[in-house]
Amino acid sequence: MRLVIARCSVDYAGRLTAHLPLATRLLLIKADGSVSIHADDRAYKPLNWMSPPCWLVEEAPHLWRVQNKAGEQLVITLEEILHDTSHELGFDPGLVKDGVEAHLQELLADQVELLGTGFTLVRREFPTPVGPVDLLCRDANNKVVAVEIKRRGDIDGVEQLTRYLDLLGRDPLLAPITGVFAAQQIKPQARTLAEDRGIRCVVLDYEAMRGVDDPSVRLF
Repeated sequence: MRLVIARCSVDYAGRLTAHLPLATRLLLIKADGSVSIHADDRAYKPLNWMSPPCWLVEEAPHLWRVQNKAGEQLVITLEEILHDTSHELGFDPGLVKDGVEAHLQELLADQVELLGTGFTLVRREFPTPVGPVDLLCRDANNKVVAVEIKRRGDIDGVEQLTRYLDLLGRDPLLAPITGVFAAQQIKPQARTLAEDRGIRCVVLDYEAMRGVDDPSVRLF
């Protein structure tokens, strides 16, 4: 990665035109060919950028032209370069998320009793014509229950489970079928919609499920 801090102006020509007047900015040139222009605010979002595949040509000491396959161009005019360094970052393993839905699904499959007394697991990732439902279970009365798991439960998740229930309910071997919407957090609108459709909501305590926290010893 090449880091350049410079007083520069930037002109973009493509589907539209845009101009950044002269100011001090950070220019990032990555190994994948991408070029982005940053100010000292706006968090991670660049002021302008060119995604790969694109090519940077230094046409003059103070004129850079970045172009992609579509013919779009970023023309960077450098008034003064204050800093210019390059660094080899090497391979990046990527972000490892804790508490993703796949892990929640695995934990809940092993602790299916959290859904209710007498619950048993039939299968994880039970197929439907519109995608797999996370868990298919049976309750204490041996009735089939479809379980959709989210980290944060919103209306889209309820709609997703509703589609699964509609399709699975057409199978006489599974009907009548009920649903459980399980998440670490469930938005009030999602809970209202779920309950209106006869779907039970269950809030999951991820820390307790993975054995890190014991709710019985909490003060609050």
